[in-house]
Amino acid sequence: MRATTRRSALALAVLEFLWEAPMHPYGMQRLIKERGKDHVLNIRVRASIYQTIDRLRRAGLIAVEETQRQENRPDRTVYRLTDEGREVAPRWLREAISTPTEEFPEFPAAISFMTGLLPEDARQQLEARGGRLRRELERMEAELKTYARSIPRVFLLEEEYLRDVLRVELRWIQSVVRDLRNGILTWNPEQLRRFAEQYSAGNTSGNEDRSTATRRRAAARRKSRQGSFS
Repeated sequence: MRATTRRSALALAVLEFLWEAPMHPYGMQRLIKERGKDHVLNIRVRASIYQTIDRLRRAGLIAVEETQRQENRPDRTVYRLTDEGREVAPRWLREAISTPTEEFPEFPAAISFMTGLLPEDARQQLEARGGRLRRELERMEAELKTYARSIPRVFLLEEEYLRDVLRVELRWIQSVVRDLRNGILTWNPEQLRRFAEQYSAGNTSGNEDRSTATRRRAAARRKSRQGSFS
């Protein structure tokens, strides 16, 4: 019985590369960099692509085509798609495009604990992030303008998406920084302590406990997201 494997961005990329032609892991890494896919695929840890390939092989989605042996160089294993892999690849692609998934990036997590800093400190950190985002947006705009002259738009869609996501994040940061600077958004240790006490006291007055309320809010968010994309 073959092992099952979960979908991931890197696993999908491996299947798509092998759809083009059989190749070895080094060739995939080279294509990721040459085609600018390292902006959307995390290959900072070199072993990650080998681990992904091993998972796909054990799941029967890819198989060894041949082992290339060259003098004074390590052997290179060339992989190919199996029939099952050819069936799974487009299904994964449709699912990844059509269905939003719950992701856990670091920035929203840090924002959820921003009261661990004083408002002035938080404002300074957001301003620093905003400056970095502006510089990154300028770089992306320049690259897109250059590439658009010679590369079909279909190969630049992920860059367009990332650019627009950064634009939205930058606008949000600017609005929060403005409210922090004007004192519309603020907090202090005493205020946070009182809120924590009131929130805890609510548990003894017949209200839902915190974990139940959190689960209800998360379920409502998921339902709202699903409705928006259905």
